[in-house]
Amino acid sequence: MANEVCFRTRHLKEPWSMASYESVGGYKMWRDILTGKLKPETIIETLKASGLRGRGGAGFPTGLKWSFVPRNVPGDKYVVCNSDEGEPGTCKDRDILTYNPHQLVEGLAIACFTMGAERAYNYIRGEFWLPFQRMEAALKEAYDAGLLGKDIQSTGINVDIFNHLGAGAYICGEETALLNSLEGKKGQPRFKPPFPANCGLYGKPTNVNNTETYASVPAILQHGGEWFLKLGKENNGGTKIFCVTGDVEQPANFEVGLGLPFPELLEMAGGMRNGRKLKAVIPGGSSAKILTGEEMMACTMDYDSIGNAGSMLGSGAVVVLDETRCMVEVLSRLLDFYDEESCGQCTPCREGSGWVARMVRKIMAGQGETGDCDKLLDVAGKVEGHTICVFGEAFAWPTQSYILKFRQEFEYFIQHKKSMVTGKTFAFHHHPH
Repeated sequence: MANEVCFRTRHLKEPWSMASYESVGGYKMWRDILTGKLKPETIIETLKASGLRGRGGAGFPTGLKWSFVPRNVPGDKYVVCNSDEGEPGTCKDRDILTYNPHQLVEGLAIACFTMGAERAYNYIRGEFWLPFQRMEAALKEAYDAGLLGKDIQSTGINVDIFNHLGAGAYICGEETALLNSLEGKKGQPRFKPPFPANCGLYGKPTNVNNTETYASVPAILQHGGEWFLKLGKENNGGTKIFCVTGDVEQPANFEVGLGLPFPELLEMAGGMRNGRKLKAVIPGGSSAKILTGEEMMACTMDYDSIGNAGSMLGSGAVVVLDETRCMVEVLSRLLDFYDEESCGQCTPCREGSGWVARMVRKIMAGQGETGDCDKLLDVAGKVEGHTICVFGEAFAWPTQSYILKFRQEFEYFIQHKKSMVTGKTFAFHHHPH
């Protein structure tokens, strides 16, 4: 398919092998760099022209971010890839690492050259065993082919890439917590500023981007910034991988141009499971505000459209919910996750995450009281904006939006001590913390 960028080897036999990758033009850009045909300034200009934005969730323009690293300042600089894919509903980076690892290797090498770094670290989610093995094998092939290492092909260019396995902490997907973890410290977010571009890994200038972002770079340089921009739309250049899960017939990852109408994406996933009615959609991973089915059907899949609808494109994890879903139950499930994963550094988040989770669990157990909805909104509002990283918002936003959009379900549960949708009550045992 013409518009596949990160998945461009998917149709080949053994898509993860170096031979398959090279057959679609892989390492061509890196060889151009080694022969002096590509300059750092050109690379940054091309990325700016392409409209590529960070694919991990924040959506920050990549070319601009790369230009922040002071490449000509003497001393170490680092490139760090965030492959710690922990956001519930998100499963795209896993497929890039598993099926097209060489494209990430090339993207990281290009990033190192562009920013004057000699070392890149790929921080991979600890539970990703096959992706880690594929990545290790790809690095070995690249080293064996003389494309990585010290003084590569007598050019004076040094690039070493290392894979690092995390230990299963969602918080380490936050870039500064990831850096602390890489340094062997407790995985807790750092205060910003200083930002990683000035003071990152080991206190040195560091660029942190998501797997999908780095993996998009070789194809962009090969075909040009204009080409990539046109695959998407203005301010939303290129393709994006959407992980469509939940109540659909064929959950899968789809790499499509940004700006695709949501109904078409839903159609690609086989439509609603068992022909049921669409009730709601989480458009960008579990920390994104929920949208009703009607709101979502009017959206196109890009940063601006989803943002204007009051949520965010985030990581591109689209969780589709049908009419049989109880929103109190969905929120409870998510809040249990956030309660479990808070790093505990900031009091509002450490206390608030457990507080809202227990509160919703209490409603689920049929012990809700009048005023609980307002209390939940109040606590969420007090957490929002009062923490070092956005983990606080990650559970405050769902809490606020589920109650805002589906308040009648919460009030019904409190009044009737059972779900308005399923008619069930849930008995909970104490959560062993």
